[in-house]
This record gives sequence, C-alpha cells and structure tokens, in this order.
Amino acid sequence: MDDTAVARLAMTTLDAAETEPEARFWSAVLGWPIAVLTEDYAMLTGPSGALGIGRIPDHVRSTWPDDGRKQFHLDLAASDPQAAAERCVEFGATRVEPQPGDTWIVLQDPAGHFFCLTDEKNWG
Repeated sequence: MDDTAVARLAMTTLDAAETEPEARFWSAVLGWPIAVLTEDYAMLTGPSGALGIGRIPDHVRSTWPDDGRKQFHLDLAASDPQAAAERCVEFGATRVEPQPGDTWIVLQDPAGHFFCLTDEKNWG
C-alpha cells in the first residue's frame, strides 16, 4: 500500500440465502480455496484478497434487465470468454438475456449476483 492510500481492499462480500452453493460456485469459477464455510458465512482466499459470503435469509435475487438499478457487479477476465461462460453455467450460473453487446457476457451466480466475462486481452 502506498503512502497516499487510506486503506486497501481486503475482501468483497456477497449476500446470499445460502452460503454453501455460493461458496462452491465461486471456488470452482475462480479456483480459490474455501477457507471458511458455515451456515452463516463463507470465505474464499485468493492471491490478493478474499471473497466473503454472508447468509441473508430474505436475500432477493437481482432481475435482468436491471434498468440501471444494479449497484455493482464483478468483471472477470478469461482467455476464452465463451468457453468460460459455458463452464460457469455448468457450475450453476445463468446467462442473462438479452445480452448487452459483444464485448461482455453477462451472467448471474446462483444467488443472483451479476458478473461479466470479457477477453483478458482487453485488460492489458
């Protein structure tokens, strides 16, 4: 962390009705191990941070199209976005329709959080 930074992002946490399906999905997609898994909380550890999953019993899935209401989404880089999208669907994701264009593939994880796949070459 440089001297001008106030803090560093240590973890992003997703809400879900159930922690285990969400943790297993993201572990399969990212290749990150599940460090903690309980009914109320899960955490995956990655090379530079962590992904947490908190149980919210009345969690409501996002809808698509979102009409500009989604508050955040994850962008994932893949060497072959189409193949990655197919694997994500095998792991439990849903490909949304209509798709917003040709650069990104938008999917929802098992708890309904949006994420996008794009070609890793686009990230430099």
